[in-house]
Amino acid sequence: MTADIPPVAPPPAPEKAGGESLLTVLIALGANAVIAVAKSIAASLTGSASLVAEAAHSWADTGNEVFLLIAERRAARPFDVRHPYGYGRSAYVWSMIAAFGLFVVGAAVSIWHGIQELGAEGEGEDYLIGYLVLAFSAALEGTSFRQAFRQTRRQARRIGIHPFRYIDNTSNPTLRAVFFEDFAALIGLVIAALGMGLHQLTGSAVYDALGSILVGVLLGVVAVFLIRRNLDFLTGQVVNPAVRDWVLQRLLDTPEVESVTFLHLEYVGPDRVLLIAAVDHVGTPNEDELAVRHQAIEDRIERDPRVARAFLTLSAPGATPILPGADPGY
Repeated sequence: MTADIPPVAPPPAPEKAGGESLLTVLIALGANAVIAVAKSIAASLTGSASLVAEAAHSWADTGNEVFLLIAERRAARPFDVRHPYGYGRSAYVWSMIAAFGLFVVGAAVSIWHGIQELGAEGEGEDYLIGYLVLAFSAALEGTSFRQAFRQTRRQARRIGIHPFRYIDNTSNPTLRAVFFEDFAALIGLVIAALGMGLHQLTGSAVYDALGSILVGVLLGVVAVFLIRRNLDFLTGQVVNPAVRDWVLQRLLDTPEVESVTFLHLEYVGPDRVLLIAAVDHVGTPNEDELAVRHQAIEDRIERDPRVARAFLTLSAPGATPILPGADPGY
């Protein structure tokens, strides 16, 4: 289930192992590995602080994609006795490790190197090879970003929201990481080119050093954002009210259910939730009939791949029914 879904639209089903998110990560990994090598060579030949920052950025992204691949694989493992809700939350753990890597290797190294280069002297070098590498990098980064954006736009269009709103709220951490890392990479390439260009035009290495610092700040902002979003899901983020309304209506459409007085939907992995509900039943079934009904409803709900586990209980006497559109209280 994905956040910000209009009540009329069902949440998208989770991807199968080896799905589009895995393809998105693999494309990003290949692109970043090639770009990291090219930028490192160009940085050593030109001595550009901005290119050093960009090389650190690409190496960080390359390492991050490895963590994201682990996240994809671990999250796809089926539930077992020790993990009754599956391993979905491990995706947020590995995605958070990747975000920390971006912060330390990308942001901190770039900012520190830029500060060290602020006092450097010397006229602008011949940065032709640097510009060529940046153009080559832009082509590869653009290919990777197009894949991430294509997947994002397809999912966003399916549920009728803006792609940027979707990528901010999606429970898929690997897609969000690749999207924002590639987006930041394209902006970083522009910053690096400007830093190098101003160094050449003015003869002051300060601009090149500032380019390195700005790239580092950009990476730090992206890393902190990704860390925060993964932390939200690790600590038990509930679904968007619109998704909750959609599920509530499905429960109310169940023939055996007269009303629902409590409903909790919490993400336990990418596009998978834990469902807990208190319901009143139609008629006055005895205890044995209630047990059979509850089990049948739970089994029916759990056939939906978006539901990791479903638990139903009886409503407390006098409990107020909840209706779609009502304030969920969070």
